[in-house]
Amino acid sequence: MLQIDLWKRVLIWGLCTFGLLFALPNGFYTRVEAFNDAQKDIELGKPTTEEAENWISLLPSNLVNLGLDLRGGAHLLAEVQMEDVYSARMKALWPEVRDVLRKERSKIGTIRLQDGASDILSIKISKPLGMGRAVSQVEELAQPIASLNAVGSKDLEVSAEGDILTVRLSDAEKVASDERTLRQALEIIRRRIDEVGTREPTIQRQGSNRILIQVPGIGSAEELKELIGTTAQLTFQPVLQAVNDPEAPPGFGNEVLPSLDKPDSFYVLEERPVVTGEDLVDAQPSFDQNGRPSVTFRFNPSGARRFGDYTAENIGSPFAIVLDNEVISAPVIQSHIPGGSGIITGNFTIEESTNLAVLLRAGALPAKLAFLEERTIGPELGADSIEAGKIACIVAFVAVLIFMALSYGLFGIFANIALIINIGLIFGLLSAIGATLTLPGVAGIVLTIGMAVDANVLIFERIREELKTAKGPARAIELGYERALSAILDANITTFITATILFAMGSGPVRGFSITLGIGILTSVFTAIFVTRLLIIMWFERRRPKKLEV
Repeated sequence: MLQIDLWKRVLIWGLCTFGLLFALPNGFYTRVEAFNDAQKDIELGKPTTEEAENWISLLPSNLVNLGLDLRGGAHLLAEVQMEDVYSARMKALWPEVRDVLRKERSKIGTIRLQDGASDILSIKISKPLGMGRAVSQVEELAQPIASLNAVGSKDLEVSAEGDILTVRLSDAEKVASDERTLRQALEIIRRRIDEVGTREPTIQRQGSNRILIQVPGIGSAEELKELIGTTAQLTFQPVLQAVNDPEAPPGFGNEVLPSLDKPDSFYVLEERPVVTGEDLVDAQPSFDQNGRPSVTFRFNPSGARRFGDYTAENIGSPFAIVLDNEVISAPVIQSHIPGGSGIITGNFTIEESTNLAVLLRAGALPAKLAFLEERTIGPELGADSIEAGKIACIVAFVAVLIFMALSYGLFGIFANIALIINIGLIFGLLSAIGATLTLPGVAGIVLTIGMAVDANVLIFERIREELKTAKGPARAIELGYERALSAILDANITTFITATILFAMGSGPVRGFSITLGIGILTSVFTAIFVTRLLIIMWFERRRPKKLEV
């Protein structure tokens, strides 16, 4: 007999209700998006705006994120300049090499760093007979490479020719360094973009040194470059003196850097920083005691210890805060600063202090980026794509509704109701999981609309056949669902496996298509097997027909 337990009916209608509720915000996309943005502003402590009342807070506010091809946005292809990393490594290594060789001065004489390639240290010694001793001492600085592909290899190669000692990174270390650098750049770019609240960016590695960046909804490629292109390398360096001439000789181990807030002022600083941005664990926009925008920061334990020790030993001396080779400020140390926290002040606007805090929290890019390709996809193109997708969905939807109603009568109308619920469930699931809808994803939905009625067609055709042999309508309906189930599951499981493989192996548009196709298969099977059956049973219990026409 046709029968569905009460708890099963409640569960089926409950799932449909929740799915449609999650899909509802997409019918008011602009209003809900403005509401979500206003809620984020309130969380950040910004004043309440009218948009915060655009939506009922008790209702879900998750939206289907629109991809780059639907919403418009910015596209960049960046190349990581690995040579910068090699140069920085050599620059940081020089003080260690110098200290090691100075201990052997009696055997190797004086040492002098020679001009040359930035990724090589060329050191001239005055006593070439002690070269063997110099090489062995510098080789002790080499460390094993932490990589499975370079087990037993060292990170430095030390060689000698005449009176010149040469130190360079080994080939195995360069390969390992490239891998680390690219992974770090990917992570930092992702953090910087996520920090400013952009929706569903695509950040992917391409080849050995390139990164693809696509961010929907951002104004232009130039705006995106400004966000991710800043290296945000923060250092805290001792100040030796202030000068007016940028060409003033800084002396060995020092450098001259310009002042950010004083255009004609320059500072002579020690090259070796006391602490760097790598020691930062947090940075937040705030205001100083005069109400001016600033940035508060906090160091990790090792950075806090070095920062505290230096401030205790240098009370009354200026201390430069340097960002990307510009001195933001050079305050005088008034007292010992324990705890590893402080404040960066300067001529900031509120927006600049917020962006600086974002960059510092995300960390410094390990190397500069060269932008090989940049495109801005305007919202007009996205609007055209959305309109074309809407037309395709509406045409497919209406055609299927008419076909089912003409072919199966009342049962076709039940299938149409289930199809409408099915579309709502697709968008509800996409909203709930925060998926991104792209143009191929729209194609997946259109395909799902056509596939959604396949299960109902199988069921109704089986019911037609059973009506010719079964004892009555109730038994025909029951047998129709039972005997069509295996065919329905076989067809949809194989398609779902295909969608899973596309998701696992593909990227970008292919994944967008596979997500909507996979979700559409799940909702189609649910609505065909459970929703249409429940509708038919509810109708049958009410009418009790003696004869059934399908």
